[in-house]
Amino acid sequence: MATGHNNLAMNRSIQQVADHFVDGKRLKERMFNRVSAVARAYDPCLSCSTHAADAIPLRIETLAADGALADEVRSR
Repeated sequence: MATGHNNLAMNRSIQQVADHFVDGKRLKERMFNRVSAVARAYDPCLSCSTHAADAIPLRIETLAADGALADEVRSR
C-alpha cells in the first residue's frame, strides 16, 4: 500500500529527475538509475524488489507534443 500512499510524492520526485536528466527530447544515461532510486525511496516493497532488477522490466519514454515516441530507455 506504500505505493498508493506515496504516489503523489513519487510522481513529483520523478518529475524533478526528468527536469534534470532530460535534454531536449533525449534521455541522459543516468536518468534510468535516478528514477529507480526515487521509486525505492518511497516504496519499501520496491526497494526489496530491486534485488531482482533484471527480472523487473522498466521502461522510460519521452513523448513529443504530438504523442510520438521521442526517446526510450529500457532495463536489460
